Amino acid sequence: MRRSITAAAMSAALSIGVAAPAFANPTPGADHLGDRVFTNLGNGGYDVGHYDVAFDYRPGTPLMDSAVRIDATATQDLSSFSLDSTVRKLNSVRVDGRPAQFRTQDSTEKLYVTPDRPLAKGKRFAVEISYVSDRTYDPVSPAPADPRNVHWFEKPDGFVTFAQPDRAHEFFPGNDHPSDKATITSHITVPSDVQAVSNGTLRDKKTEGGRTTYTFGTRDPIPTDTAVFAVGHFTELDAKGPNGLPLRSSVATAQADASKAFVDDIPSQVAWVEKQLGPYPFETYGVLGVDGGYFAAMENATLSTFDAKSGLQGDIAHTATMVHELVHQWFGDAVSVNRWSDDMWLSEGHASLYSFLYQGDKGFRPTETGLKQWYEQDNSFRASDGPPGRPKDTISVLGTTNSAALMLYGLRTMVGPDTFQRIEQTFFRQFRNRAASTQDYIDVANRLSGKDYTAYFKDWLYGDHTPPMPGHPDWAPGQA
Repeated sequence: MRRSITAAAMSAALSIGVAAPAFANPTPGADHLGDRVFTNLGNGGYDVGHYDVAFDYRPGTPLMDSAVRIDATATQDLSSFSLDSTVRKLNSVRVDGRPAQFRTQDSTEKLYVTPDRPLAKGKRFAVEISYVSDRTYDPVSPAPADPRNVHWFEKPDGFVTFAQPDRAHEFFPGNDHPSDKATITSHITVPSDVQAVSNGTLRDKKTEGGRTTYTFGTRDPIPTDTAVFAVGHFTELDAKGPNGLPLRSSVATAQADASKAFVDDIPSQVAWVEKQLGPYPFETYGVLGVDGGYFAAMENATLSTFDAKSGLQGDIAHTATMVHELVHQWFGDAVSVNRWSDDMWLSEGHASLYSFLYQGDKGFRPTETGLKQWYEQDNSFRASDGPPGRPKDTISVLGTTNSAALMLYGLRTMVGPDTFQRIEQTFFRQFRNRAASTQDYIDVANRLSGKDYTAYFKDWLYGDHTPPMPGHPDWAPGQA
């Protein structure tokens, strides 16, 4: 009796529209975020909370059965939405467990998804995508991140990925923009005689039928460009950092012994950076050392990645590069940039400044020696790449290092080291696990210094020529 009454009541409610979801006017989410250089990158209408990515690696083929689940929240009433994607082959797309219509557009590297029903603003929803990864697939990108356009680095025993700035969507569809950070879980299935490595901590490891699945996960949200996936023969080198911080490094086995001195230096590096910026922001840290080449040292979140031979061996003074990538864990990873084209200096400038200060503190090279050399070259960099707040192109975005480090060093000179440290630590605490803009940093600097340095920042960030260096009237920039 109770069930029939309930059914009747439900039927009556539906007949007058009580139970029907109300949408004022559901519309498609934006298919870009207005980045001046990466004009097609990013997507609007939702916020990603978590990615769950899976790869099935099999030797002898570049193809991998792959899948991603994206947990997101609608920020508007959505009739449809887009994702960044250049994956080789899409098998299916489901939204909240139901098949969804989808189409791709190669020219903009987009995957457009239309759920079978609109998504209300504030609704949490899940997108499940089955696809095939092809590590030899070379899409004609509208904005290649480097001249070689290589982001799957093949190795005799596996591969390693390089995602910065806009290539994570070659590995998995998503909102591939640093302003939308998310936690990531990865499941990588490999033959049991090789290992898999990814961001965060090892959550699970299961072997069945001669194949092993490694599950890694991050505790904190990270930008997609700092996700890394690797397969190969690795030796794990574990240690403890300050306050018991777990340090987990994985180095290609053939290079592990020669790299050990550099890896052993990581605890002291973390301690030094913590004195400048405050506690390390993630649950673990370490380095991934690969054998046989990598595009550049890269600040992958929790796992800075290097070519082991060139990045983790040689003169111990080269550990300054390791510190550069370590500082990115604070600036670039925990605090990501709001726009590649406008704010990348926040990441690169800080990493380079502290690597110079580290060299000075350790006696490798006086801090001002390297900075003066950069100052003398700065006009030339501005002519070729543009000023740090207005880089000319996708390659220049990654080259905002020099001018921004000089600008921050000048600010430090004007306000004094103590006030500068308060600015840095306050800015980091305020924007940790968020994306920050240039104006955000200027606001914090002005507030804590008690002076208005807006004009100073604008001269350095947007000027066509190198401004004077505070405290160094004898420094002269070279001519472009």
